[in-house]
Amino acid sequence: MTQFFWPETFRVNELVKDLIERGHHVTILTGQPNYPDGDIFPEFRANPESFGTFHGAQVLRIPVVARGRGKLRLLLNYLSYVLSGTIIGAWKLRGRKFDGIFVSASSPITAVLPAILQRRMKRAPLTIWILDLWPETLSAVGVLRSPRMLNLVGKLVSFIYRRTDHILVQSKAFFSNIKQYAGPNARVSYFPAWTESVFEGDQTSIEPAAEMLPYRDTFNILFAGNIGEAQDFPSILDAACVLRDREDIRWIILGDGRAADWVRAEIVRRGLDRQVVMLGRHAIERMPAFFRAADALLVTLRPDPIFAMTIPGKVQSYLAAGIPLLAMLNGEGARIIEEAEGGLTCPAGNGTKLAELARKLAETSETIRRDMGNNARIYARREFDRETLVKAFETWALEFARKSGEGLD
Repeated sequence: MTQFFWPETFRVNELVKDLIERGHHVTILTGQPNYPDGDIFPEFRANPESFGTFHGAQVLRIPVVARGRGKLRLLLNYLSYVLSGTIIGAWKLRGRKFDGIFVSASSPITAVLPAILQRRMKRAPLTIWILDLWPETLSAVGVLRSPRMLNLVGKLVSFIYRRTDHILVQSKAFFSNIKQYAGPNARVSYFPAWTESVFEGDQTSIEPAAEMLPYRDTFNILFAGNIGEAQDFPSILDAACVLRDREDIRWIILGDGRAADWVRAEIVRRGLDRQVVMLGRHAIERMPAFFRAADALLVTLRPDPIFAMTIPGKVQSYLAAGIPLLAMLNGEGARIIEEAEGGLTCPAGNGTKLAELARKLAETSETIRRDMGNNARIYARREFDRETLVKAFETWALEFARKSGEGLD
């Protein structure tokens, strides 16, 4: 059960595919695809029946209010999934028996609520994969400021965690936070994101993306992913301003998100049209081609304690691409890059320092940069191997399947 699923691009898609290939039977209950643009995908509207199966798994869709761009629409999107999942989802799943229920819990955490009902109805153990920490993330990105409201959300989080049989976390730094809400006896396991399949294997034979050809004579720092509040684009643009006179350094942004329009306007306001280029959103299958034309891959998070506990999902894929990382973040993400010796890091929120590192990397020899990329790739294969992680997930799932229906609250 997941609010987001194919044709939206999330790692849970690959997990489902791998489980099916291992001989398991999987049913997916999910919403109508509308992430990240905020509108229901036109191809889904035109032919929803063509999105009813995924690698042999049945995909059951429930109606949701599309995310849109404003905070009200986003709230309605969250609420509509909960209501639709609880009522319509229960109807669609009637008469079915399951050995286990799994929720990929990227924001919002409320998406777990329909699964709690199914846990009781099906007498099946519930596993959730926590990718964002609530309510702390809400506070960090400014969605909620009221201590009273944050306390209420905290109570909701505790309600959810205490009705979950197994909690998986994408970062080891999450453990203490999860225990705070779930209680000391909660079963919590480390389950990081893996390297996405498009970045597996040899990348050197891939042709660079045609969109990058106009910039082949500059040192290209590439950001790929969600353009939101958490990614701290004001500090990225600060760095670009510091290096305004370095015409040999270019910042290229791939992706879309709720802050994209602001970033476009800010580029114009700051007069950074030559330094910063936005190439829009492209399919993940094309990312290796874009990465091949990059000299450094940029990852950033805002300087908030909650983000210091998070491993940005792009880090694993950046490492696997074998290109040096340029990071402006704290905590776990920075630790991994430093441990891998796969790039340069500076404190979150420090655009001036980011500019200094960008200049340093641009002036570093190709041999040293190649060594950084190789270090990154080796680390990704060792720490974030997809097959190893899926095997661990399968082991947990089979263990709970044997206990299915025993001792559930």
